[in-house]
Amino acid sequence: MDMGKLNWKRVVTSDGVTIGEVQGGDVDTNSWQVTNVHVGLNDATLKEFGLKKPFLGQVFVCLPVDMVQTVNDAVTLKESLAELKTEKECSEFGVR
Repeated sequence: MDMGKLNWKRVVTSDGVTIGEVQGGDVDTNSWQVTNVHVGLNDATLKEFGLKKPFLGQVFVCLPVDMVQTVNDAVTLKESLAELKTEKECSEFGVR
């Protein structure tokens, strides 16, 4: 699948919670494989994670592709929202 086709797809946890939309990803240039997906978090997820929305920009999290279960109309994760809150990968956020 073309990485560009993933942008703006909804990202949904295994328990059915929409956490945001795909905003890009990281590629390993040695293998040309996508390694991470950048997810722009929605307001409800920011509140759940105890974060505040910046005045300008958006908070995003970088999730490893092995957390992705399926990609169809939405990107479905293998983990629930509660499990994401405890993941090491989700403990560091960026702002764009």
